[in-house]
Amino acid sequence: MTALNIRAPVPRRPALGRSDGEGSVQVHLDPSLDMGKAQVFAVYGKGGIGKSTTSSNLSVAFSKLGKRVLQIGCDPKHDSTFTLTKKLIPTVIDVLETVDFHSEELRIEDFVFEGTNGVMCVEAGGPPAGTGCGGYVVGQTVKLLKEHHLLEDTDVVLFDVLGDVVCGGFAAPLQHAERAIIVTANDFDSIFAMNRIVQAIKAKSKNYEVRVGGVIANRSAATDQIERFTDKVGLNILGRLPDLDAIRRSRLGKRTLFEMGDEPDVIAAQDEYLRLAQTMLDGTEPLVVDSLKDREIFDLLGFD
Repeated sequence: MTALNIRAPVPRRPALGRSDGEGSVQVHLDPSLDMGKAQVFAVYGKGGIGKSTTSSNLSVAFSKLGKRVLQIGCDPKHDSTFTLTKKLIPTVIDVLETVDFHSEELRIEDFVFEGTNGVMCVEAGGPPAGTGCGGYVVGQTVKLLKEHHLLEDTDVVLFDVLGDVVCGGFAAPLQHAERAIIVTANDFDSIFAMNRIVQAIKAKSKNYEVRVGGVIANRSAATDQIERFTDKVGLNILGRLPDLDAIRRSRLGKRTLFEMGDEPDVIAAQDEYLRLAQTMLDGTEPLVVDSLKDREIFDLLGFD
């Protein structure tokens, strides 16, 4: 891969010097690490809910709509881009360690890999268990992308973020994103995690431009519990994906859904991803959502 043409970035609003919430200890955004003119989305949701599968299929959908796409995995498991690249690619932290953290010694091909339909893939990785901060890892990843001019001609950047552990570090992608998209299923635990994520986005929105973009109902034939929560707090459902065995098989086969067969249910799911991608590109309404107290969620969903 070669360096892209440089164009002047559009600065985003930097942190204002106040905390994101009471008791907050946060990794703040370096104002120089803006994301240029790309549309930036951060995908969150309960661990195991299918964020990586959703993110990878969305990335391919964006690329099929003619966009240059960069997907950044933000999980120590570093399997966000697995179905795009057909392998576990080395993480940014892995490759930085090989050059004793002298980033100037790295080449683009050391940490950026081309995936399905030209999607650019990066795995940020994470610090060793129990040490360090995920926010540092995200910051180093964006810094590398800026140094190698990977963002100038990128249309869409998609952060796929570690589960429902919305600590200051793994909330760091919210400092770069315009919209946060929440993946959920129609069950109590997923919705409880979604409520926590809403709280994190609201905290970040005090100092950054990020807002909630909406919800993707995943692996869910019914959405009654999701709708009960979203109606209560003012969220909207952007997309609905059923629990398809083809999606499970695609991940086992190291493929995205767009590389599966032409069965009617697969085609329908592809169409839903393309529709969802176009909706996100067109711009979702910036939602300022009121989260619920834990007891309120139990009262709303837990005692039917």
